[in-house]
Amino acid sequence: MPSNRVRLIAGNWKMNNDVPAAKELAEGLVEKVPVNGVEVVVCPPTIDLACTSHKLEGSSIKLGGQNVYWEEKGAYTGETSCAMLKSVNAEYCIIGHSERRDYFHETDEDINKKAKALMAAGIVPISCCGESLEVREAGKHVEFVVDQIKKDTEGLEISDPSKYVIAYEPIWAIGTGKTATADDAQEVCGAIRATLVEIFGEETAAGIRVLYGGSAKPENIAGFLEKEDVDGALVGGASLVAESFAAMVEKAGE
Repeated sequence: MPSNRVRLIAGNWKMNNDVPAAKELAEGLVEKVPVNGVEVVVCPPTIDLACTSHKLEGSSIKLGGQNVYWEEKGAYTGETSCAMLKSVNAEYCIIGHSERRDYFHETDEDINKKAKALMAAGIVPISCCGESLEVREAGKHVEFVVDQIKKDTEGLEISDPSKYVIAYEPIWAIGTGKTATADDAQEVCGAIRATLVEIFGEETAAGIRVLYGGSAKPENIAGFLEKEDVDGALVGGASLVAESFAAMVEKAGE
């Protein structure tokens, strides 16, 4: 991995942890996560953002949202704006997660609008992409993901490549216990990087971090991080246990 890309470990808590549990987990993370040059982000549910922000204050751990809406404000019941994320000191936000695409029918056009709104607000998007088992078994996974990247980045202007992150998550490996091999991850992450070169040029593409997600855990993260185009991980279940998440950060710093 080029030295200009700082490794990133991001935790997606998904729809877990009420306020007391969020406070407890955040306290555990502050206590256990090492400060070792790895950038660390946790993304709690919206209801937990404020209390988690308070618990992370003064630590090296950054805060992120799990979703955002592209309008500034208005009659959009249930949505969260960029300004709301900024008000709790969120510096990152996950967009385009396969669960949002699948369960809530979000499109690449939606993800593109969210990315533009976040970047205009100074929040770093963690933009997710990935293929289903059906697409992979058909041998079309690279083509599918490259198409997502092209649509999700359409019209984006990136002056600082560290402020835009892509997370490759093969859908068939999310929450299933199945994990892509490190070579599987590199195949697609390498194709993502090549597509970014095509879109933004070599210099910018070289600075954009590409994460792997999909049942990433302490036992397998080292293998992924050995690959040239894998710059970290978007972690699901393992991010809900302070010891496990801290172990992944520690391995990422080795």
